[in-house]
Amino acid sequence: MILEQHRVGPYLNFTYLVASGEGGDAVVIDPSYGIEPVLRSIDAHRVQVRYVLNTHSHADHIAGNGEVRERTGAKVVAHRSAPIGQDRSVDDGDRIEVGRIRFDVLHTPGHTADSVLYLFEGNVATGDTLFVGECGRTDLPGGSPSQMYDSLFGHVIRLDDALVVLPGHDYGPTPTSTIGQEKKENYTLKPRTREEFLRFLQE
Repeated sequence: MILEQHRVGPYLNFTYLVASGEGGDAVVIDPSYGIEPVLRSIDAHRVQVRYVLNTHSHADHIAGNGEVRERTGAKVVAHRSAPIGQDRSVDDGDRIEVGRIRFDVLHTPGHTADSVLYLFEGNVATGDTLFVGECGRTDLPGGSPSQMYDSLFGHVIRLDDALVVLPGHDYGPTPTSTIGQEKKENYTLKPRTREEFLRFLQE
């Protein structure tokens, strides 16, 4: 499997290229501004991009959708509530199959109502739900502190500790982490009641 993490654009975004192998089927996760390095890598590996997988609908995570779709013919995938005119809508529990790779969808609203994670091959693309050492903001339009609590403490902390966290931004001390490491070190995942968590976000 090919898994490349590209830091692109002015907001330290991570865009991911995932492929079954050289010349194989592929996806691009969250194509941001400045997508040219990813397009060059697609050409270099001679992969066939079947899907663009968006973790949520904020502009810095979908800015490159059009370029990737125009260059490769890929179909855009996003949560069913995403207002981006996606080609394929998904919901919690759905699966996208690309060659030998299966991408399982986990709906995690909080940062946005349409936020999702994609779990595949021992990895989890977390978008802006979970960063290395931090969680996503909930004070932007569509954000919900209460839903973020449910997503983090009802779903994220129940994931396999060994999963490699592939965040949507390069905001932490390292570009990747693991769920187990985040449970131990990420202060936003410290055990809290819902009320404590809501107060914590307001601090």
